[in-house]
Amino acid sequence: MSAEGTLEPASRRRRPPTWPLWLIALALVGVFPLVFTDVTTTSIAVFTLIFMVSAAAWNIFSGYSGYLALGHAVFFGTGAYTFALTAQDWHVPTGWTLFALLPLAGLVAGAVAIPLGLIALRTRRHTFVVVTIAMFFVFQLLATNLPFTDGTSGIQINTPLWSPYTYNRPFFYMTLAILVLTVIVSWAVRRSRFGLQLMAIRDDEDRARGMGVRVWPVKLTAFVLSAIPIGMVGGMYAYFLGVVYPQVAFDPLFDIAIALMAFLGGLGTLAGPLLGALVLESLQQYFTEQFSNSSLYLIIYGGLFLVVILLLPRGVIPSISQFVGSRRARAARQQGGGEDAGGLGVDVAGVTP
Repeated sequence: MSAEGTLEPASRRRRPPTWPLWLIALALVGVFPLVFTDVTTTSIAVFTLIFMVSAAAWNIFSGYSGYLALGHAVFFGTGAYTFALTAQDWHVPTGWTLFALLPLAGLVAGAVAIPLGLIALRTRRHTFVVVTIAMFFVFQLLATNLPFTDGTSGIQINTPLWSPYTYNRPFFYMTLAILVLTVIVSWAVRRSRFGLQLMAIRDDEDRARGMGVRVWPVKLTAFVLSAIPIGMVGGMYAYFLGVVYPQVAFDPLFDIAIALMAFLGGLGTLAGPLLGALVLESLQQYFTEQFSNSSLYLIIYGGLFLVVILLLPRGVIPSISQFVGSRRARAARQQGGGEDAGGLGVDVAGVTP
């Protein structure tokens, strides 16, 4: 209630800060490999973090701009091959030293995104999707046929001489660090003028252009920003597996997976892609482990996704936010009506929006 004795509208009420929740979540994730030391469990955790980074990075472009990209496996594979080839040709010692190549893998992926974006972003929504898919298959064919990639034989990466009981921990924490940086970038984009321009493009591109938004440079910048973290975790994926193959680095299911993760959690939100990747990738890895001799895990995986999409079509985070917001608004209206009825002199009708 304001000093004048009138109710403050819900839009003016200060929402509690969310950063404590993020810190708690980070702390819980940080102690995960210390509490759950099973090798299989920590392996699933590493793969899950890799896809959390990928979904969050993909959301920086597709979630905020509204352009559905199905070619980000190009950047994942580029990062994987950059990491493997530089480790091989530069004779970088295995172990912690190899992690220093991850930023290079991300930068090369970002550099590759520039010419691809120059081509693809001259098209609009549906055509853009087709162009990104075509680019993916071009890169997959190049990885299979170019001599320096060793084709289907793949490129081997030396395995670190770490203890088998704690082998997954360095990969876990390095991937977690990349995830934290990606979330910070996504948050900064969302809160900036640049992010507002992206969302204006998502709502109405022609109108955004008419309002002075430099549409094409804004889209290209977001496209490149989304490619860099994916290139980094592509290198991490290659290092974790110890080998790079074209069918693994350039997997068409990768783009479908990260898009589904973002849609499940909430497209265009900060936490939605993280939640979607956490749920879908961990379940996919678990079902693969439990039902590896049959296709039952695919049925369960798809069924769970369909149930959530049917019940929460906007995604988990937006649906929960809408529910909480409606409950708060209803409670505020009830409180206002009660105070007015109680003779407290509250002019509910005079509340300014």
